[in-house]
Amino acid sequence: MNAPEALCAISGVTRAFRSAEGQALLVLDQIDLTINSGEIVALLGKSGAGKSTLLRVIAGLLKPSSGDVSYRGKKVSGPVKEIAMVFQNFALFPWLTVLQNVELGLEALGVPKDERRRRALKTIDNIGLDGFESAYPKELSGGMRQRVGFARALVVEPELLLMDEPFSSLDVLTAERLRGDLIDLWNDPQIKTKGILFVTHNIEEAALIADRIIVFGSDPGHIKKEIKVQYPLPRNPVSTEIRQLVDDLYSIMTSPERETITTKFAGEELQTELDIWYRIPDAETDGIIGLVDALYSASSEQTQVDLPLLAESLHMDAHKLFTLTETLSILKMATVSQGDIALTPIGRRFAESDILERKRVFAYQLIQHVPLAKHIRTILDTKSEHRENEDVFLSVLRTKLSDDESERVLKVIIDWGRYAEIFAYDYDSGDLSLENPG
Repeated sequence: MNAPEALCAISGVTRAFRSAEGQALLVLDQIDLTINSGEIVALLGKSGAGKSTLLRVIAGLLKPSSGDVSYRGKKVSGPVKEIAMVFQNFALFPWLTVLQNVELGLEALGVPKDERRRRALKTIDNIGLDGFESAYPKELSGGMRQRVGFARALVVEPELLLMDEPFSSLDVLTAERLRGDLIDLWNDPQIKTKGILFVTHNIEEAALIADRIIVFGSDPGHIKKEIKVQYPLPRNPVSTEIRQLVDDLYSIMTSPERETITTKFAGEELQTELDIWYRIPDAETDGIIGLVDALYSASSEQTQVDLPLLAESLHMDAHKLFTLTETLSILKMATVSQGDIALTPIGRRFAESDILERKRVFAYQLIQHVPLAKHIRTILDTKSEHRENEDVFLSVLRTKLSDDESERVLKVIIDWGRYAEIFAYDYDSGDLSLENPG
């Protein structure tokens, strides 16, 4: 058997950013990956794992901090004309028509007007948008706008198509229909695309489309597992094989990350662990409470709940479910292992309590197991006026996290802390305080 033809090779790629305080923030750690001709590859992982960053490095839109990306043996140092990208948020110009949006890439390549018009119209027809050439993006549904994004990428006849969560902004039925259309296009001999690499946090999506699934771990982004999928397209989502694959992926996704990650960047030691700077999940308290109640209803003290079945019964996508299960794990209110979840005794106590007792339980777990919450409460306890501005805590977070991530993490902690009544927050002044010191 002949070896597969390599389109793109990623070797030892790391990517780090600098925080506002000048600290190195490692996003990707030693990524080795090859994309071959004739395959669809999924990058599957939780939000914030660095998947989209890797996609932009491959596209030549970002330079790696170390390591190399090569396309057909040539080093990638900028955008490559054989590589096109479909973005999550459609990225269409609202003042241009469908036809003009699709023609943009060809115009940038210097394709003559008549030729780009012919190719654009043909691609619009192939993607199912015939009749909407003169429409503006505001006239189109989300699914149709994403079709324009596909058309704009495919019209330049790329060998490698990169897609950054292309279906995540769409409703379930539209996403399902577009996934089917993508498979039809992939099987169309007129399409010159030889490889597809797409980012997703949707386990079922990866199982239904990909020939190979790369499971990403977080903080920093690293390849956790690689799975080859041998089943032909299209695949039946309720078949025994696909259900087993989905179960296996849930198990991998919920297996513990490295408890402490230590690496070096530019001679500087970087470490990620559960501390003040931990990138806590973006979970709302209503969602946390709702999942605890659902688990309590679905299980006894000895019974674990299967995560794929739980997601299906709650009509919840894997990304949101993982956000909530990770939160319960951090708070020691549930244990997650091998694709199953079970409430801990403290989680069951929370489920069985009234509103006030739930707040007390949540407050205790928050102080005990989330270092940033404990740090904030300690500072407020020691201040004579029991008050401190949020900028003080943001400055601490920014020594390890980006500005945006620092603000996100603090916002989540403030929401949790207000629910637990361990501190109050004044939106206008940005002050955190103790309403009832002691």
